[in-house]
Amino acid sequence: MSNLWNAHLIRPDASALLSGDTIPALFWNGVDQRGSQTWLRQKKLGIWRSWSWQQTGEAVREIAGGLMSLGFAPGDTASILSNTVVEWVLADMAVLSCGGVANGIYPTDAASQVQYLCADSGTRFLFVEDDEQLDKALEIRGQLPGLTRIVVFDMKGLRDLDDPGVISLAGLREIGVAYLQQHPDELAHRIKACRPADLAILIYTSGTTGKPKGAMHSHAGLVYSLHGMHRILPQNEEDQRMCFLPLCHAAERIFGAYMGLLTGTVLNFVENPETVPENVREIAPTVFAGVPRIWEKFYSGVVIALKEASAVQQGAYAWSIGVGTRIADKVLAGEPVGAALKLKFTLARWLTLNNVRKLIGIHRARFLVTGAAPISPELIRWYLALGIPMVEIWGMTETGGASTCNPIARIRLGTIGPATAHNEVRIAPGSGEILVRGPNVFMGYLNQPGKTAETIDAEGWLRTGDVGVVDDDGYFRITDRMKDIIITAGGKNITPSELENELKFSPYITDAVVIGDKRSYLTVIVMIDQENVEKFAQDSDVPFSNYASLTRAPQVQALIQGELDRVNRKFARVEQIKKFFLLDTQLSAEDEELTPTMKLKRKLVQEKYAAQIEAMYP
Repeated sequence: MSNLWNAHLIRPDASALLSGDTIPALFWNGVDQRGSQTWLRQKKLGIWRSWSWQQTGEAVREIAGGLMSLGFAPGDTASILSNTVVEWVLADMAVLSCGGVANGIYPTDAASQVQYLCADSGTRFLFVEDDEQLDKALEIRGQLPGLTRIVVFDMKGLRDLDDPGVISLAGLREIGVAYLQQHPDELAHRIKACRPADLAILIYTSGTTGKPKGAMHSHAGLVYSLHGMHRILPQNEEDQRMCFLPLCHAAERIFGAYMGLLTGTVLNFVENPETVPENVREIAPTVFAGVPRIWEKFYSGVVIALKEASAVQQGAYAWSIGVGTRIADKVLAGEPVGAALKLKFTLARWLTLNNVRKLIGIHRARFLVTGAAPISPELIRWYLALGIPMVEIWGMTETGGASTCNPIARIRLGTIGPATAHNEVRIAPGSGEILVRGPNVFMGYLNQPGKTAETIDAEGWLRTGDVGVVDDDGYFRITDRMKDIIITAGGKNITPSELENELKFSPYITDAVVIGDKRSYLTVIVMIDQENVEKFAQDSDVPFSNYASLTRAPQVQALIQGELDRVNRKFARVEQIKKFFLLDTQLSAEDEELTPTMKLKRKLVQEKYAAQIEAMYP
């Protein structure tokens, strides 16, 4: 197949890793050892700017000096309310270097949510990205007596602001320079005083079942997790990563930024979430980690593009992807690939597959990583057919990263792989719940000892809330969330995620929530892919005036019914979906129905659209 499957490309090299038992120790060792090498890159106004380790260290030093000059003490908390930008990392490293606790807040959170998170975490300093985020901070500042100062990254539009409680990042750096001249040893003292057991970061859960909970991670736990993940998905200073997921999410914070810190991988920051498809083609990452929605979007883009291709081009692609799929299936089965099939694959890549990879921006990728939500096995098979291994990992905020991972050379579709070597994973007798134990497991929930005791038992096993099974080879498979399993009126246990993953494989469906608990049959709430469905409507001369009218068009209803029929054919009659309705509101990350990683919140959606659901059960 492709040389990407060769083991030498995925063998970890510990010699290139930084030493250090805390995040600040790792960072400052990186500044000393990597100096002029590029670590961060960010595109602004169409121009890429590079940050060397030295330049990053200088900025972090000045920010840390500014914090200390304003009274930021070891153990104090600072929160960061911003999109994924270089300044996020600078602030994070500065807070941790001061011996503080760093907490991230989603930029899509409302002012009331920001207030709760700052109050619960005891935030003393709040970093905000721009005037939009500053407005939220100013709105709730009066309810946060412990808040000392607000620091703004981008002062565009705030030139005339005169508020003693607000300072620009540039202004903070200026007073930091003056402070460090008077106290040249203070920062080094703070870094040295930082202990592995100290609380380092807070990552708040999404709060879909109540108020968000602050998961506490120590320096020791984070460093341990990073080394463990490097053993299974190794990277080095020659690799290029793309930073685009929210940095307050465990995936981008730990497996993205902190893994880049440990390994020296160059981190490329996209302009904004909307430019990801364009930026990924520019960056051409060698290691690419994303959530299923990203992989689904790339796939649907190729499918839609093919509909406009000529018959010859469509035929060439069909033959090429067929060859790739045959090889992928052999590799997955552990069977040898003959010389004739390898030759055909070389031709297939030359004909179409290389162009498909370049269209997506994954033509340099050594491997792809998917996690944070279930994904269709067929989607993974498609990427394998392109010649690039995609591995599914599983973990959660509380596990500090991946707890299971499909080995690149031994991928098993439909599973989340065996337990990683740095933790234990088992199935609880009776309930089938997946349990995790290891030094990577979090310290507990801030201010919530009762919730912590419910989550971690006396033997240190973390109750994950996921239900699963494990095969004889140690590969785990998630069957569903404990709270999401559907038991129909006839007593049939249904795993909604399996149906939902099949539906999301459609280029016209972005997300789906299957309904049917204690009911006589299954129904589904569908969120369409706006771009692809609009194109279908335009190509088919379907009239529509807005998003709502698009979802109500008979031709669009028939299009989604066709996708539903395709999925239903794969399931037994009792598991088939009888009816559906389309959300007629265009949702974004700002809407309460969606998580920051753009997944529909099952419980909230069922509550909010209860009337529409009942209408499907006359």
